[in-house]
Amino acid sequence: MTAKTKIKIGSCVFMLGVLVMAGCASETAEKPESSASPKSSASAQKPTGKSAGSSSQSQSGSSLDALREGKGPASGPLKEIRFDFDSYDLTSEARAILQANAAWLKANPSANVEIEGHCDERGTTEYNLALGAKRARAALDYLVSLGIPAIRIRTTSYGEELPLCKESTENCYEKNRRDRFVEARSRPSS
Repeated sequence: MTAKTKIKIGSCVFMLGVLVMAGCASETAEKPESSASPKSSASAQKPTGKSAGSSSQSQSGSSLDALREGKGPASGPLKEIRFDFDSYDLTSEARAILQANAAWLKANPSANVEIEGHCDERGTTEYNLALGAKRARAALDYLVSLGIPAIRIRTTSYGEELPLCKESTENCYEKNRRDRFVEARSRPSS
């Protein structure tokens, strides 16, 4: 074997190693496998962009927590809003609900809120995660315009991953295109 051949083989092995390492370094969004029981796939799902232990707030009632417990999402004092297909524009009905939510938040200054953006099953996982984030952001921006400090609001997107309704009908699609508002109380300072 000549020196040039050894260098070519060594370069190929090195490049292969770099490609393998680069492929392992990135995470990709995966849809959970569908199963007969929502409990079996719940442990594989994670919220996007949030770490449970790093927050200075206690959170209760998120859609993901409810799924992990095998329950439906709990209702709270803050009402959900709905969106039209493939849209993150706030309807007049959504604005009215957000005004009521803002009034409640103003009356409860120790309460913070997480806005969960949800979508129906149509579209790719990545597209729906982005659309859910835009829906949550639209609600955040409107609440801020109504006088709620942005520091009291967090957003997350679940895309199509946590549907309220699992049938492939327009009625179900409408129920799944929503922002859900989860109350999170601040911890007392020590």
